[in-house]
Amino acid sequence: MALNYKLKIAYDGTRYYGWEHQPGRETVQGKLETVLARMCGLDLKDTDFMKPDCPIQLVGAGRTDAGVHARAMIANVVLDTHLSEDKIRDYMNRYLPDDIAVREVTAASDRFHARYKAVGKTYQYTLYDGPVRPVFNRKYYTYLDQPVDTDRMAAAAEYLVGEHDFKSFCGNSHMKKSTVRNVDRLEVRRAKGYIYITVHGTGFLQNMVRILVGTLLEVGYGRMNPEDMKGILEARDRKKAGPTAPAKGLCLISVDY
Repeated sequence: MALNYKLKIAYDGTRYYGWEHQPGRETVQGKLETVLARMCGLDLKDTDFMKPDCPIQLVGAGRTDAGVHARAMIANVVLDTHLSEDKIRDYMNRYLPDDIAVREVTAASDRFHARYKAVGKTYQYTLYDGPVRPVFNRKYYTYLDQPVDTDRMAAAAEYLVGEHDFKSFCGNSHMKKSTVRNVDRLEVRRAKGYIYITVHGTGFLQNMVRILVGTLLEVGYGRMNPEDMKGILEARDRKKAGPTAPAKGLCLISVDY
């Protein structure tokens, strides 16, 4: 009997074109779906996974961009298999590349949907502005070639907390749907040369977190003032905000249900 399963997944997004399956490109969803099809004894081609009637349809809680990482992406998929939850996890980890790991597999209700049932997400962006850049975790932070003022960045972040129209922080200029989002936490913390920007909200626009970080950095460098954030929000104009920070510093930490 087919059951709906909830998966918790960690991945290093460095070499992938994001989460979403794209024919002819390496994606996280694509790798996972290929292994699931093999586990279920299905002979599916890459293009089969894009069809609405595909027997393997893995739904992620979001669509991380190319190069973005995740500690706990949540996904769900309906599977017809005799394997137990732990056996599904173990099979997948045996055949997945070493930059993707399924941390947990649990049976879920038929109504559970990883994207539609999500009520919040936490992202963390990591920067480093110390004198000597760390070598061994270089794929997971963005290096700054000059120090930034994190007190100014924290002051600017306060203006961005709450329910606002974040159109100025949206990377999709053709966005037709509402760009109003609720950010209930935006913290800037420094520790041993690293700077951690943690953001929690009910949902995020395309590139929104990376644009928030890029804008806060402009404040940290003194090119913008903390109080400028209010005008940027009101402008609803992407050109008024700062640049989009590089993907490699961003990681999806958790998804709330």
